[in-house]
Amino acid sequence: MSLQPFRDVNVHASTSHYAFTSPSTPNAPTLVIDRPSGDIRLNDGSLLGAKRVSSIAGVLGIIKLKLDKYVIVITKAQPMGRLQGHMVYRVVATEFLPLRERSLHDPDEDKLLTLLKQFVRNGPMYFSYSIDITNTFQRQAESDLSRPLWQRADDRFFWNRFVQTDLIDFRTGSGRGSQQPGADPYILPVMSGMLRIATTKIGSAPFTFALLTRRSRHRGGTRYFSRGMDEQGHVSNYNETEQVVILNDHTGGPGGFMGGSGTQSGRSGGLAGNELQIMSYVQTRGSVPVYWAEVNTLKYIPKLQIRGVDTAVEAARRHFDEQITLYGENYLVNLVNHKGREERVKKAYEQMVRTLISSPSETSESDRFSNEKTTSISTREQHQRMDRLHYIYFDFHNETKGLKWHRAQLLLDQLSDGLVKGSYFRGLEMPGDSTGALEVRSQQTAVVRTNCMDCLDRTNVVQSMLGRWILTRQLIDSGILQPGQSCSDDPAFEDLFRNMWADNADVVSNSYSGTGALKTDFTRTGNRTRAGMVQDFRNSATRYVKNNFLDGPRQDAFDLFLGAYLPPTSVVGSSVYADSRPVLIQSIPYVLAASLFIIILSLFTRRAPDSAVWPIRLFIGLCFTIAAWSLQFIIAHGMLYVNWPKLRTPPFAVEGYQEALTRAHKDKIVGPLISAASSREKKTRHSSMTRMGYMEEGKKRIE
Repeated sequence: MSLQPFRDVNVHASTSHYAFTSPSTPNAPTLVIDRPSGDIRLNDGSLLGAKRVSSIAGVLGIIKLKLDKYVIVITKAQPMGRLQGHMVYRVVATEFLPLRERSLHDPDEDKLLTLLKQFVRNGPMYFSYSIDITNTFQRQAESDLSRPLWQRADDRFFWNRFVQTDLIDFRTGSGRGSQQPGADPYILPVMSGMLRIATTKIGSAPFTFALLTRRSRHRGGTRYFSRGMDEQGHVSNYNETEQVVILNDHTGGPGGFMGGSGTQSGRSGGLAGNELQIMSYVQTRGSVPVYWAEVNTLKYIPKLQIRGVDTAVEAARRHFDEQITLYGENYLVNLVNHKGREERVKKAYEQMVRTLISSPSETSESDRFSNEKTTSISTREQHQRMDRLHYIYFDFHNETKGLKWHRAQLLLDQLSDGLVKGSYFRGLEMPGDSTGALEVRSQQTAVVRTNCMDCLDRTNVVQSMLGRWILTRQLIDSGILQPGQSCSDDPAFEDLFRNMWADNADVVSNSYSGTGALKTDFTRTGNRTRAGMVQDFRNSATRYVKNNFLDGPRQDAFDLFLGAYLPPTSVVGSSVYADSRPVLIQSIPYVLAASLFIIILSLFTRRAPDSAVWPIRLFIGLCFTIAAWSLQFIIAHGMLYVNWPKLRTPPFAVEGYQEALTRAHKDKIVGPLISAASSREKKTRHSSMTRMGYMEEGKKRIE
């Protein structure tokens, strides 16, 4: 039985089922999903009666919405290059195959389906038929290659794990009895994040350089609707970034669709002779592990909420226990500001670290450099598990202000001992080993976990700096560089390195904030430029608009795809996307827009010579007054106009919305009108519910 997903899959669609087969493996059983029940079974041999036969790249998963289930299939995949001879692909296009022939259209169903399609289309998602890209090379070297690919996948980065639940439950016999190993090749693990593979060289030494960022499926979401940590210890915007160097690799370049001339396994071997050597280094990023949130109120700077640190200790302990198990020593680099609103987040993080470790010892570099530049919290002797945490605070904005970005090197000086001690992974592929198993020569025993407020812009600058330092050390150890040289001495490679890390910043930022990262001009060029600052201003303005008015549906899509929200099976009841705000409150933005339109139209319209001036001026003045009042009302009651997630509305949003609505009822101008309208709506709703109750009662009697 194949342990790897099929590289070629045909889907046979009929009115009674969808059947999936592999043309290159005719003896493999056919996977059948019955319509409309969604029951899954394996069939020996093909099924007849298909109306349509399509070639697909794989099955992304199955998802249940309000009325129907959908099989999500990957219809187009783009080759991205090879890692250790294995082709890696990017999901380019998908199709949602409904199990039910639907004649009725439910507004919620249509909305949820649209959100899902847009979410999957925006991705980005990557997969391989023959190598586990959800795991680092170090974890791959320790994994059991006799297990199917999906069983080896890292659960944190198995992005489509929830939508694969039906297939996995069928495979494992969950609730059914017998296991079905024949389903293994149809289960395709997919990673979300960033992946770039390039063949390059320094001097005359060629090698493959790759950068992979894996986004965690736990606590996934958007910038202001997913902050901090949950009770299970999962933090928001958690990403693992692996920087990879492959020496003696003759297969790193991109190939044709489905792997070109590669074998069914997807692996293409290198030339005989020197062993293929892999060196990799891993970093992580994630939100500050305490209970905190930033509440949108339409103001540029959201309102910060932080719960007591004591309430989050056990969740933080779970978070760091997992990090220590996976990575060893943890160097916690905190880049938030030490003044202003971010100071509360800094203090909460430091209080958490002091609580977790035994006999915390604190040192500061303020005497040597500037006020509170670096603060370190760790223990001199390790007595318990949490003592493997080493906290380093670096006042990033203060140290690099005035375009003095080279001063970020001061943080590297602080971390250098830990980086040397933690080392990096190095493995050799032995000639003649068809499995591609690696012989481990050195392991990475420590990780740098970096964060700022968003874990985006400042974080990526620091991570790219650490990546360059480690890469130089790797190339010196392998003999490509001489001691005293740096990988940045080669202009062509330095350009590749900078742009790859800048692309990484943009991908992670787009997934979380909706725009590219800030400060990428420094990452790409090594200099902070005026043009870069202008671009940062545009991105900041775009973030404001998206985070306040567009991220609610995006968060719903995260919750739907990742399984944080399960749609109800009942079709009775009002839509979750129906606007429950009083009509008068809904209308105020339109009043503002209409008033501004009239003002602008009046200013730019030529007036007739004999027309009266004062009536027009009075009318414009009235429109200006209405516009000013409308704008003031919207700003004062901003939480009523934020586009909140509808499927899993955060508790702080529900509380803030109710408070804002209560204040609106007390408004001297619109308060009485809102109250009167609300009373009429309640009476109408009560009458409607009464009629519906009578209808339901009559229906039951008839039945």
